[in-house]
Amino acid sequence: MPLKKITPEELFQKMNTQEKVFLLDVRAEDKYNDFHIEGPSIESQNIHKEEIFKSEENKNVAVKSLPKNQEIVVTCTTGNSATKCANILSNQEYNVAVLEGGITAWKEFLKAKEE
Repeated sequence: MPLKKITPEELFQKMNTQEKVFLLDVRAEDKYNDFHIEGPSIESQNIHKEEIFKSEENKNVAVKSLPKNQEIVVTCTTGNSATKCANILSNQEYNVAVLEGGITAWKEFLKAKEE
C-alpha cells in the first residue's frame, strides 16, 4: 500500500481547524530541540529514526509511546528518513502519513506565508 503523504499546507490547515495532530519527529534530539513543529493541537514526539529501525529488526522492541488509534504524521529534515520510518510503522499497523519535504519544506511554507 502506498504511504499516505501530507503537504505542509494540509498540515497547516489541520492546525488552523484545531484538529488534533500526532507528530513524530525522527531527527536527532539536538535538531528537534533547535526547531520542531508546534501548535496548540499538536502532540509532538521525538523518537530517533534508529529506534524505529530497531523495532523492525527486533519485533519485541515496540514503539510503545505511539498511538495505534490515531494518525501519526512522521517528519524528518527532508522526508527521506521519515518515509523509511513510516514504512516500518505502517507494517506494524500504525496509521501513518509522511510530511512531504519534511521540516525543510515546512519552514519554506511558513516563510512563503509571511511574504
